[in-house]
Amino acid sequence: MKAPLSWIKEYVSLPEDLGIEEITDRLTALGLKLEAIETSGAGIEGPLVVGTVLTQEPEPQKNGKVINWCTVDVGEANGTGEPQGIVCGAHNFKAGDKVVVILPGGVLPGNFQISARKTYGHMSAGMICSARELGLGEEADGIIVLPADAPAPGTDAREVLGLGEEIIEFEINPDRAYALSLRGIAREAALAFSNEHSDVPFADPAQVDAPIADGSGYPVRLDDDGCDYFVTRVITGFDPSAPTPDLIKKRLAATGVRSISLAVDVSNYVMMELGQPTHCYDKAKLSGDIVVRRASEGEKITTLDDVVRVLSEEDLLITDDSGPIGIAGVMGGASTEISESTTDIVVEAAHFDPTTVFRSQKRHKLPSEASKRFERGVDPLLPPAAAERVVELLVEHGGGTAAGVSEVGPTASPSTRAPLKTITIPVSLPARIIGLDVDDATVVRSLELIGAGVTVSGDSLTATIPTYRVDLNDPYDLIEEVARIVGYDKVPSVLPRRATGGGLTRAQQLRRRIGRVLAGAGLVEVVDFPFVGEADFDRLGLPADDVLRNTVKLANPLSSEEPAYTTTLLPGLLKVAARNISRGQDGVALFETATVAFPIEQAAPIYGVDRRPTEEEMEKLLAAIPRQPLHLATVLAGERTRGGWWGSAETASWSDAIDVVRRLGADLGVPVEVASASRAPWHPGRCAVVSVDGVEFGHAGELHPKVCKAFGLPVRSAAVEIDLDFLISKVPATAPGPVFSTMPVAKEDVALIVPAEVTVAAVEAALREGAGDLLETVRLFDVYEGDQVGEGKKSLAFALRFRAADRTLKAEETASARVAAVAKAAELTGATPR
Repeated sequence: MKAPLSWIKEYVSLPEDLGIEEITDRLTALGLKLEAIETSGAGIEGPLVVGTVLTQEPEPQKNGKVINWCTVDVGEANGTGEPQGIVCGAHNFKAGDKVVVILPGGVLPGNFQISARKTYGHMSAGMICSARELGLGEEADGIIVLPADAPAPGTDAREVLGLGEEIIEFEINPDRAYALSLRGIAREAALAFSNEHSDVPFADPAQVDAPIADGSGYPVRLDDDGCDYFVTRVITGFDPSAPTPDLIKKRLAATGVRSISLAVDVSNYVMMELGQPTHCYDKAKLSGDIVVRRASEGEKITTLDDVVRVLSEEDLLITDDSGPIGIAGVMGGASTEISESTTDIVVEAAHFDPTTVFRSQKRHKLPSEASKRFERGVDPLLPPAAAERVVELLVEHGGGTAAGVSEVGPTASPSTRAPLKTITIPVSLPARIIGLDVDDATVVRSLELIGAGVTVSGDSLTATIPTYRVDLNDPYDLIEEVARIVGYDKVPSVLPRRATGGGLTRAQQLRRRIGRVLAGAGLVEVVDFPFVGEADFDRLGLPADDVLRNTVKLANPLSSEEPAYTTTLLPGLLKVAARNISRGQDGVALFETATVAFPIEQAAPIYGVDRRPTEEEMEKLLAAIPRQPLHLATVLAGERTRGGWWGSAETASWSDAIDVVRRLGADLGVPVEVASASRAPWHPGRCAVVSVDGVEFGHAGELHPKVCKAFGLPVRSAAVEIDLDFLISKVPATAPGPVFSTMPVAKEDVALIVPAEVTVAAVEAALREGAGDLLETVRLFDVYEGDQVGEGKKSLAFALRFRAADRTLKAEETASARVAAVAKAAELTGATPR
């Protein structure tokens, strides 16, 4: 929001010697953040004077362009008093007009140097200026033509143009809609320089004598509660050729609004002045009563920007018998636009529902100065004053007569309008929350300064909120008002006391520990989006009825191709791995820990936001939340170890994936069991299910070749996905420490022939059970399948290590333990010694 300093001072009596920096500092402290300070005409140097065009001779050029060779009287500004010869390409002036001329030696914004130079066969000594060339606006179709009563030729044009005006640009927070007007900014300026001894006077521009509604204005009917107040005023005998006064033009330009015509300029001027958007209709183009209603689906309107828009039934419209003539609070329609022949005007000032306006401008991608104010909240009692101000200015500068006033809507009558909001707080609450010693009198005075009516009863205070402060809704809004008026700079900086009992929870510690274990194993952590689509499940080769396809659908997904919250981390991780492989990596080892989501049948109840849910309601809400376990997934693809002079590279395989889970279990003190399984997206013969105490919690192994191809990964790539929450829940509170012995180890090896379908884990478990407590470790060191063991069988060779804690084992003890281990393996797995 741009605000000329002179316009602000028109409503608030600030000291003359007050600098703009001090003003902006005080306003920033109140919450109106300074964006920039500008000076109109900045960058203009040298002689900029008023000139009178003496002659204008059009001269067609070979390129088809017509230029004007002019002689311009610039008085004594050129040092000779002789007319100045100037070439000009504009055509919106004639001999006798007064114009703005910059003479040789001058500089225009952008460091554009002006000098006498030969062009189009003439020596052009200067430039006749347009608004754009002076940095005063975007209009460049013609030069500035001054009024006939402008000062004599040679007079400095800066004062005539109002150059040197200081303009403050503020960044207005969405909750401070009242500051999107000079009225609001001036009120804040008065507040900023008031103190406990005196108040700075504020002249409210909305305090006008609006006539009492008598129904003689243009008839209006409200068919929707999206509009609660609609005021119409009628002006007859308006002169459509009347020019916009220079003051209004200058102020609009300073606020960034382009001048169009008197009626439109006055409407925009009042919006900037009061913060209430208004609209002017050509009365002759209206047909029947004005009706405020919702649109019919598919209804159309041509808006003022000449775009045909298809309407939604949620749009609030201004209509007459011909159909829509405006989208309420957003933009008017072209069919009733003010034109050069308009003599009778209907002025509209209304109050619309902020949410409706916001949704309409978003739906049609049509943000406007009006919608920006309505969607943030406009003073609901402001329409009569705004309409009166528009009528006053149009009658003053465009002639005509104010002919009638109509007001409709529940807010139009004191008997039907909503009562003023009141908020009750303990008088001591601001001091307790702010952390500053604020006495009761200061609290009351601070609230009265913003226009609130305050009554104190005992230890409580009740504030009646002024209608322009639509942002004040609860006790803490009042506390914020007290804090900003007293001064945020006076609030002491106090470090909070450190809370006792802090630190990471056990689950957090374990998650970090798991991350360190995986990093130590050579894996790199990644973070991916947790979204998935049916195409991802297809690439994983999941059956149509797979439980992983039952997902939680997102109401507003980032991509239509990934509309659901994922049930598995593998799709995202496989894509990341493929991306890295495609960009030249010989191998990747990645892991991710993140939540997945599984839907539940129970729908979540929807409660109001005006209170905290009861315990029973909270239980229902929590019960409706999808189950979101923490998962861990890893992908190993390509080279696992690099090759070189020391040997060939090793490619990642299914055993590396299983080893990741075993390593985690060993570090956490959880005995992980591994068994053969078949589960998409893994290779049916190279997939393992991992479990603890017989409960499965994930899978590991080599990915199916079709999955590798679908994701663009090397064949034999391996992956793991486990339920990390389950694994963490099995971690013992105190992990048993390692047992050390000074006694020597006894070594025994066994080779067993078993059926091909028997797993190594089953044989290893049987050997441990049979060997007893003397067995320290068992390790598979060879697997053989071939003619020597027969078809459908395999040979497994294990290294057994025995040790006693208190003695050296005898050969007989070691042999006995070995025999017992082999016997148990034969009993449980059908193994035979090789």
